[in-house]
Amino acid sequence: MANITRFDPLGEMVSLRSAMDRLFEDSVVSPLSWRTVAGGESLTPPIDVHENADAITVTASLPGIKAEDVEITMTGQSLTLRGEFKADEQVERDQYLYRERRFGSFNRSLQLPVRVQGDKAEATFVDGVLTLRIPKAEEVKPCQIRINANGGSAPEPTEPSGS
Repeated sequence: MANITRFDPLGEMVSLRSAMDRLFEDSVVSPLSWRTVAGGESLTPPIDVHENADAITVTASLPGIKAEDVEITMTGQSLTLRGEFKADEQVERDQYLYRERRFGSFNRSLQLPVRVQGDKAEATFVDGVLTLRIPKAEEVKPCQIRINANGGSAPEPTEPSGS
């Protein structure tokens, strides 16, 4: 005798809801927690990236790490941050009651949306926060074009004031 299974559309919706709940928990409820990727081999520090007319600014949270332990590499529009969080060697593994902090190497790469001048980038590291200011390439900066109301030939474009 053949086994017949009845289609249950609610069962599919329940699994979709639990998947969405997990996604919401991981991304919204605890956005500052460190995530492991690639089977626990690497950490990904949280970053913010914003831009203005002159530069792109990248801010990374790297609590407990020293500035000299962070490596910053720019190749074209690709930015890579590398480093390692070292574990506290004074505490034995079996002495922990809770161990939530993550240790190990991190590697975070991102593609910047515009051309930049990587050789003119400036990095500061204060209170565990790395701030990297990368000037935009001149050809992507906005320029102001004057209108010649006399009907003659148009003058050359000029850079906006304050640059």
